[in-house]
Amino acid sequence: MLGVVQVNLSELETLIFALIALFIGKAVRAGLPWLKRIDLPDAVVGGLLTALLALVVRLAFGIEFTFGGHLRDLLLLIFFSTIGLSAKLSALAAGGRPLIILCLVTVLLIVAQNLVGAAVAIAWGAHPFYGLLGGGLSFVGGPGTALAWAKEAEAAGLEAAPAVGIGAATLAIVTGALLAGPVTGYIIKRKGLRPVTAGSDGAFPSTSLPSTSFTAPERGAETDQNGLPGVLVTLLLIAVSVYLGGKINYWARDNGVVLPGFLSAMLVGVALANGADVCRVRLDLKPVAIGGEVALNVFLAMTLMSTPLAAVFTVIFPLGINVLSQILVIGAVAYYVLFPLLGRDYDAAVATAGFLGFGIASMPVAMVTMDEVVKRYGPSPKAFLLVTLAGAFFVDLANAMVAKLLLLLPMFRIG
Repeated sequence: MLGVVQVNLSELETLIFALIALFIGKAVRAGLPWLKRIDLPDAVVGGLLTALLALVVRLAFGIEFTFGGHLRDLLLLIFFSTIGLSAKLSALAAGGRPLIILCLVTVLLIVAQNLVGAAVAIAWGAHPFYGLLGGGLSFVGGPGTALAWAKEAEAAGLEAAPAVGIGAATLAIVTGALLAGPVTGYIIKRKGLRPVTAGSDGAFPSTSLPSTSFTAPERGAETDQNGLPGVLVTLLLIAVSVYLGGKINYWARDNGVVLPGFLSAMLVGVALANGADVCRVRLDLKPVAIGGEVALNVFLAMTLMSTPLAAVFTVIFPLGINVLSQILVIGAVAYYVLFPLLGRDYDAAVATAGFLGFGIASMPVAMVTMDEVVKRYGPSPKAFLLVTLAGAFFVDLANAMVAKLLLLLPMFRIG
């Protein structure tokens, strides 16, 4: 091979490839049921397969593809804006004491994951920020959050950040999907737990969810059927969140404070959503949820297509050590802290299943795990309500805040 031929793709061409990758991922998951069981998203499967194909083309034919990045960056801001627009503080307040417990234990877990990740990074002779990427940003945050922070780190000079982010997040999804259900089953069997068929012991807030296997509502289940006007309002809110988030970033940078672009957009979304609540303006959240899902999936596909897989393979050993360490941490927090605080009953065990799911992998893994548990052992609508509230309205905000606070420490600073 005499040299490498560079092929630069436009933003529109990159979008087309990303959408094709999504359909490829969907088709592969449909043909391989075990991929559905571990809940790897279509975007992750299709994006990684596209990146693998690009690597093969480069090695075999000397052709290297460079994908556009401007649209990808905008999609990231849109996604985190929808996270903010869905974060209603009034919904969090309705969860009561058990929700407060779950939220506080989640913060404890995120901090512990980041410190464990930093310890592994330091032991490997790497910058401690790589530990954040291999900690809460990947395990609680998932691929989207990990890649978002990895992009910021790469811009600040940590070249291996995308490889570490996607490698850690992918291992987290697979590990979480494989472990969360069996660990919960072990707890239920060992403790001889059974679902409560009537009444309530006060451990969880009451709910009218049906006593059958439960499929969690989409983020933003509250909705008005306003059609096009509702969609246009959503577009306006997202655009304002992205715009004002950018203005906040410029102001912060001029004053010596560096904020991730997506964090500011998310916080503006939080302010808009809760401002509307205060003013008794009801927002249609269904378009927000759909818009966020579209933005996240296309962003993931675009980012994963350009993942330097060769670089991921070079860090697979420390990532493996990190995964084993993180499993021990979340297992200890779930069994010795969360489960006792929630009452050691059946609902507490099912809620712990959800905690294991989103603590190791993602909220979809949490929902799938809980659904499998209740199909086997019996219903627990209270646990679903608890985990859904925490996952939809708190986890992403807490993860971003903990990461930002840790970046204030000298050892984690980059750039």
